[in-house]
Amino acid sequence: MSERGGGGDNGGGGFGSALEELGAAGEVVTDRMVSPIGFGGRTVPRRDGCRVSMWVSAPMTSPLFVAQAGSSLVPILIGVGLVVLLPILFGIGVYNTLVALRNRYKNAYSQIDVQLKRRYDLIPNLVETVKGYMQHERETLEAVIQARNAAVTASQRVAASPGDPSAMAALNVAEGQLGGVLGRLFALAEAYPDLKANQNMLALQEELTSTENKIAFARQAFNDAVMVYNTQREQFPNNVVANLTGFAAAEPFEVESPKEREAPRVSFS
Repeated sequence: MSERGGGGDNGGGGFGSALEELGAAGEVVTDRMVSPIGFGGRTVPRRDGCRVSMWVSAPMTSPLFVAQAGSSLVPILIGVGLVVLLPILFGIGVYNTLVALRNRYKNAYSQIDVQLKRRYDLIPNLVETVKGYMQHERETLEAVIQARNAAVTASQRVAASPGDPSAMAALNVAEGQLGGVLGRLFALAEAYPDLKANQNMLALQEELTSTENKIAFARQAFNDAVMVYNTQREQFPNNVVANLTGFAAAEPFEVESPKEREAPRVSFS
């Protein structure tokens, strides 16, 4: 008997006829196989020891075909899910990190704000103390008050939005001007021996010096926190998330010149 293939014009009819012929010859079906591409078939022995393989196409709606198709789609679906999910998880992580860093520099500025308010409260007392001795320096005293009021206004803007570039720039200028006029006031006070011996003046000078030192320490902590935040938001691909979610660059708190970095000093000894 010659080898017969499945398919033919009648599809499964050829397969059935072959089985009938083999059955009539006293042969039995001993095995059933499934092809890698979704075809089902049977292997039938011949009397001469050969085996005949006949394959027929399995319907696409059969459980066998559906199971094979579903198993091949699982890795694809997992890959698509990872491609979609990983960027979302990364974006959430970057967002949370930027929120934490922004809160850190805002908290650092709150320490500056406390010391600035303390200094702004001391300046009117300083002016009241020295104006009885420095009656001919009214212009300087008025300049001190004006600079102090401008600094208060600028500080209030920054307290509402720490790190805002325009607000921080205005505060930097206002603090530079205030430091300049205070320096001139202390320089003029050197010419008044009675003022130098005044106990209120000595106490105010000590308070101002202590407050200036605290401001300097708090400013350094704030600037360090701003630098960390800006570095994190400027790195790629963090900058993409930052721009999409509205995280703007923060401005550090810097004085106008190296000379103004030093606290105003005056000796009344």
